[in-house]
Amino acid sequence: MAGLYTDATTAAGKAASASTVASNGGSSDMFTSLLVAQIRNQNPLEPTDASQFVTQLTQLSQMESLQALAAQGGATAGLITGLQALGFGGLVGHEVGVSTEQVVLDGQNAVSGRFELGNASASTRLLLTSASGKTYTVDLGSQAAGEVAFELDPAKTGVPAGHYTIAVATSGGEKPAIEVTGKLNSVRLSAAGTLVLDVQGVGQTDPDAVTTFSGRSAATAI
Repeated sequence: MAGLYTDATTAAGKAASASTVASNGGSSDMFTSLLVAQIRNQNPLEPTDASQFVTQLTQLSQMESLQALAAQGGATAGLITGLQALGFGGLVGHEVGVSTEQVVLDGQNAVSGRFELGNASASTRLLLTSASGKTYTVDLGSQAAGEVAFELDPAKTGVPAGHYTIAVATSGGEKPAIEVTGKLNSVRLSAAGTLVLDVQGVGQTDPDAVTTFSGRSAATAI
């Protein structure tokens, strides 16, 4: 897999550089043609101020510099994506924590997670809303301020398999962010060149949403 991502990153960088060189060459040729035409057609009795030609040359140089920077930025972005792919690829089969507003229940395996309360809550609930708009409530009871762990066990909650948005409802109206822990199933590059992770209990997610690396194999995690 390392060779695949390295080759892809190198190819992307070369393509970006070649594109920029070609673009700059075309711009330079066009500028030269226009400059020559401008000099040939100027009024001999009122020649163009030489400082204008210098200004035009400066503007061309600035444009070419910006194009070169853009190409370098594209190559760097490709390299970073390749390194991310290699890093996450080594974590496939391990547990990761994902900051998310969605959960995927398969009807068999429990999904665990946690959230942080800034204040105590006399009544704490998880709200799971399906695509059709039906909401299931999981009562977590009274909770003190701090970290609150939860588990969505289909056998105990009665929530059927499906994709749900998930939120926390507290007696004080607090709306904490939720982190769901699941096995990293796969890592892939999308057609747009972005990295997509598939996490059990979450589904497809962005690498930026990963907040915790447990370092434990999901097969042997307790």
